[in-house]
Amino acid sequence: MSDLRESAIAVSYIVAAVLFIFGLKQLSSPSTARAGNRLAAMGMALALGATLLDRQILSYWSIALGTFIGAVMGIYFARTVQMTAMPQMVALFNGMGGATAALVSVAEFLRLSRSSELVGKGESTSIVLGTIIGAVSFTGSLIAFGKLQEILSGKPLQFPMQRAINALTLVAISALGAWVVMGSGGAFALWIVFAASLFLGAMFVLPIGGGDMPVVISILNSLTGLAAALTGFVLHNQMLVVAGVLVGASGTLLTLLMSTAMNRSVANVLFGAFGASGSSAAAAETGVHRTVRQTTTEDTAIALAYARTVVIVPGYGLAVAEAQHTVRELATDLEKRGVNVKYAIHPVAGRMPGHMNVLLAEANVPYDQLLEMDQVNGEFPQTDVVLVVGANDVVNPAARDDPASPIYGMPILDVDRARNIIVLKRSMGHGFAGIDNALFYHEKTRMLFGDARQSLTEVGQALKSA
Repeated sequence: MSDLRESAIAVSYIVAAVLFIFGLKQLSSPSTARAGNRLAAMGMALALGATLLDRQILSYWSIALGTFIGAVMGIYFARTVQMTAMPQMVALFNGMGGATAALVSVAEFLRLSRSSELVGKGESTSIVLGTIIGAVSFTGSLIAFGKLQEILSGKPLQFPMQRAINALTLVAISALGAWVVMGSGGAFALWIVFAASLFLGAMFVLPIGGGDMPVVISILNSLTGLAAALTGFVLHNQMLVVAGVLVGASGTLLTLLMSTAMNRSVANVLFGAFGASGSSAAAAETGVHRTVRQTTTEDTAIALAYARTVVIVPGYGLAVAEAQHTVRELATDLEKRGVNVKYAIHPVAGRMPGHMNVLLAEANVPYDQLLEMDQVNGEFPQTDVVLVVGANDVVNPAARDDPASPIYGMPILDVDRARNIIVLKRSMGHGFAGIDNALFYHEKTRMLFGDARQSLTEVGQALKSA
């Protein structure tokens, strides 16, 4: 019976791993993302069910209680969170994963220390690394949450000797960790490693600007996956190792893709203190003596009604205004008039990878209308009207044309090459990069100020009578 139980667990873990892999594959496309999510959920349910067959489980009641509490909290937050707060939720969930990995590593070390079992060097190394990486991911994710939620300033938060303090903290963590691995340091030393790693995680993210938080969250996500894999080694749980490696690998690939989309290295994101030096002052100067041309909802409706091609560029402002359904209704009305409508999606638009894709999918926008940057940039010169809804830095031509700009070199959506540009914004406020947008002063640009949802509603009403 024991051999049968072990075989069932092993086979279940293999099937769950396959489901995870195929689920991740399907998450790469909006058209298959829901099916991929279901596959991954099935894999997780199977893995959890198989784990419950383990003879080493001491209390099913505590597991049931924890599952119930976690399920209630998860369902509540999943149903109540706003789309604008989705990146913050991802950061929090990721942080909880890191904290869990760190605490499990510490708890396992304490258990082994109290027993007569000999803790090997490999096991000790996994415990120490899992503790360090999980703790860094936890507090780093909390700081990322604070910046996205605007509890903390989105600007890089720096103070004198910060890098020196971080370096000394890292050296202390490494020394204490090595002490624990060598068998000389006990539980107290590991607790100090845990506390110092919590401090390092916060100090690691504070100097990074809010505009880079999507990349930071992706990095922390990969770190959480690595911590989970290390915890799997400690617990001798193959499924946890596989799941952690998949999360770590996918997070790393996503980080590299986002860095490429911003034309910046990961090192520059982490240590460049983007936006720390004078960007606000420079922005203030660039807007001096420039003319902003405003438009009305009626004129916008006329321009859209007589266009042959319209490209809609969504940004964070669309999410803030919760205008995804309104923009979808406007697009449908335009299509009834024979207008060819497409959506241009920048890789880092919004506050997290895929933010705009998820937002528009919620409004049932057809997937074939969502065009990535490389697909759509060549079409802008033939586009009659570009409707920019809440986007800022990702359409700033300074990234292409101004070597002095902090975002110079970042690939952008070339909306300034379209025949007409209409920008919907609440005000002339800056994006996360904290710099002025040259597009707003372009001779082909017209600004429609106001709440995006209300403005789009009024444009839709005017379109019906145009």
